[in-house]
Amino acid sequence: VQLQASGGGLVQPGGSLRLSCAASGGSLSRSIMGWFRQAPGKEREFVIAVQGNGRTGHSAESVKGRFTISRQDAASTVYLQMNNLRPEDTAVYYCAADPPNLLSPRELWKYWGQGTQVTVSS
Repeated sequence: VQLQASGGGLVQPGGSLRLSCAASGGSLSRSIMGWFRQAPGKEREFVIAVQGNGRTGHSAESVKGRFTISRQDAASTVYLQMNNLRPEDTAVYYCAADPPNLLSPRELWKYWGQGTQVTVSS
């Protein structure tokens, strides 16, 4: 399975962006899918994830109330809607899939996309 992330860019503080992650080469309709991010000089950190049913999810405290995740299994795609962006949200965002559970550390996520840059700056 290959994951292709897109939608990053430059946005002003308080703005919004939507990232997309398309899967190919296999079905992930029953798998957990999610997003991580990595800022310069920092470790890759978990952002948000959703189970295969599309209803149960988990997110980092730093993005609660601002970021939401959704999935469209017919298109094998997961979306990350980011609102009220802050400069500290600046990072390369990676989509990932198929960990054992929602709380699994990044080492246990099976599939990874190539990353897309998000820069929040005025």
